[in-house]
Amino acid sequence: MTMLPFTRPAIGEEELQAVREVLESGWITTGPKSLALEQALADYVGGGVQVRLFNSATSALEASLLVAGIGPGDEVIVPAISFVATANVVLRVGARPVFVDVDLRSRNLDAAAVAAAVTPQTRAVIPVHFAGLAVDMEPLYALAEKHDLLVLEDAAQAIGSEYQERKVGASGNPVCFSFHPNKNMTTIEGGAVASNDADFLDRLEQVRFHGMDKDSEGNIDIVAWGGKMNLPDVNAAVGLAQLARLDGFNRRRRELVQQYFQRLSASDVLVLPVDAAGHSWHMFCVCIDHNALGKTRAGILSLFNEHGIAVGTHYPAIHLFSLYRQFGYGVGDFPVAERIGEQTLTLPLFPAMTEADVEQVCATVTAIVSGRL
Repeated sequence: MTMLPFTRPAIGEEELQAVREVLESGWITTGPKSLALEQALADYVGGGVQVRLFNSATSALEASLLVAGIGPGDEVIVPAISFVATANVVLRVGARPVFVDVDLRSRNLDAAAVAAAVTPQTRAVIPVHFAGLAVDMEPLYALAEKHDLLVLEDAAQAIGSEYQERKVGASGNPVCFSFHPNKNMTTIEGGAVASNDADFLDRLEQVRFHGMDKDSEGNIDIVAWGGKMNLPDVNAAVGLAQLARLDGFNRRRRELVQQYFQRLSASDVLVLPVDAAGHSWHMFCVCIDHNALGKTRAGILSLFNEHGIAVGTHYPAIHLFSLYRQFGYGVGDFPVAERIGEQTLTLPLFPAMTEADVEQVCATVTAIVSGRL
C-alpha cells in the first residue's frame, strides 16, 4: 500500500538546476545567493524591512533574544502550544519562559492572556502564528508598548501569511521564519529574521557569524560573542527557486483546505481549525476526542495507517515536557493547550495532493468520528 504522507516538499527542476549552478560555481557557502535571497525575501515581505538569513528558525529566535539583551532574571511569555523550540530558545539565553493558554480552534494566544501573565520581570513576548494563521497582533503591540516589551514573532509556520492585508513580517519588529522541508517553502534547513531596525540587524550579523565586524578594507575585529548560524549558498539557491513559487504553493494549499472544510463537519467530537483571510495553511490540524469515541489516539493513528494515510501530532503541550515541569508546571495549568496536545491530528496537506487524496482522508476521518471504524 502506498502511504499518503502528511506533508512533502515541492522540489522540481528549478531547485535542482539552482543547486547544480551553485555547486559548479565553486562557491557553495554563504555568498551571493544568500544575499540575493535576503533581498528577495525583503521585497516579498514588504514594509521596508531587511532580512538576515540563518541556518534555522531556532537560531534566528535565539540570536534575536541575545541581541535584545534578554537573559538571566528575565521572563519571556510564550504560548503553551508550539514546537518546543519557541520555549527552548528562552532557556538557552538564560531567561525563563512563562506559558499562557491558547484558543482551541486558532491555537493562538491573545493579548488578554499575555496581559494576565506580565510581571515586573517580563521583557518579551513570543507570539506564534500557528499553522500559518496570524495572531491578532494590534492589541499585542499596544500591550507591549505599555509595558516596554519586545515582540519577537515566531512566524516559522507563516511565510506568505497576511495580517490586516500586509505580509506577516512587515511590522518592523523582529519576525522569524523557518524554511525547514515541511514548511510552505524550503531551503532544506534554514530560517530568517525580518526587521526594520538597522542596529538590531547589524548585531544579528555579529551573533550569526563569530561576533565578527569587518571594515571596508577587509580588516576584521571580534566585537562580541557570536556563533556559527549562517546559511550556505546551496540552501539559498533552493530558497530563491522556492520563493518564486511560494504564492502558487499557498494558493494550492488554500484550495485543498476548502475541500477539507466542504467534506468535514465540526462536532463535539471533531474540532476544525479557524478559516480566515490571510491564512497560508502550513498545516490543517483537527482535534478528535478519542475518549468520547471509546478509543485512544494511538488506536486512531493505527486506523489511518491501515487506510494508507500518514497523519502528524503537532504538538504536545510544552509545559508538560520534563524539562519544563521543573519550573512547577503540571497537568491542569493550561487546559486548552493540554486538550490540543492530547487530541490533535495533522491531516495531510501539501501542494501535490489531489482532490482524491482529500476525499480519501475525509472519508476516513468521517468513518472514525461516526464510529464506523
